[in-house]
Amino acid sequence: MKIYALVGKSGTGKSYQAVNLCKEKNIESIIDDGLFICRNTVLAGISAKRQPTKIAAVRTALFHEDDHMESVRAAILKADPQTLLVLGTSDRMVDKIVARLGLHEIDERIYIEEITTEEERDMAHKQRHELGQHVIPAPTFQLKRQFSGYFMSPMKTSLQMLKGIGHLRETAEKSVVRPTYSYLGGYEISEKVISDIAACVQKELGSVSDLVKVTIGGEQSAGSQVEKDEGVELHIIADFKYGSDLPGRAEAYQKRVADRIEAMTMFNVSKVDLEVRKLI
Repeated sequence: MKIYALVGKSGTGKSYQAVNLCKEKNIESIIDDGLFICRNTVLAGISAKRQPTKIAAVRTALFHEDDHMESVRAAILKADPQTLLVLGTSDRMVDKIVARLGLHEIDERIYIEEITTEEERDMAHKQRHELGQHVIPAPTFQLKRQFSGYFMSPMKTSLQMLKGIGHLRETAEKSVVRPTYSYLGGYEISEKVISDIAACVQKELGSVSDLVKVTIGGEQSAGSQVEKDEGVELHIIADFKYGSDLPGRAEAYQKRVADRIEAMTMFNVSKVDLEVRKLI
């Protein structure tokens, strides 16, 4: 396996440039901030960007915890990529990462100043330090479970590649997140908000006659705060209006509730159990 390193100070756009660099050099996999991303899929790891403090983020990026390190090492062995790009803020950091993961020495080092302009680095610095935005070189749907409850949005970059007499356009997707430690303040969403969203969907679709009860995780009491880690599980009891295709209408309601909650709260909805009490 050939190992590359992309080195640059924090906030200079390493994660943003990583996907483009992988396209240019045909690099299959990336180690970035505690994640192992291979062939555009997050295979293992814990993102440093979901840690509550900067110190915890650094420890995660360096694979300080044995369980974290071993799971990523095993995933690398299983995926067996031919090429790997390791991101870090210094030569010392990338050397520590490859040593911690039991990999051989780095074959080629690339410095962010070699592949970006000063203007691009200034823009990346502004997005990081003024807007609190961090890029992860993976599609948003791949990060949805890890970043449940975090502000996150996709970023697509179109790459023009000359092929024969025509052009081949490739789209590389990255994700923008706002880690906990970059917030100006915290935020909480109560269980009642989730119930209110389910009630709004009831009015939108018109197939539910009465929303009897909405609970989260099955055992939480009314007014409790919603748990964000890994996503939320909902249990809904409802009365449906009499009509044909009850399974289809129930499934449509389940899906719409999950979609609305994810769009409005940034939570990953892992499950929506719907109990139809009666038909009216």
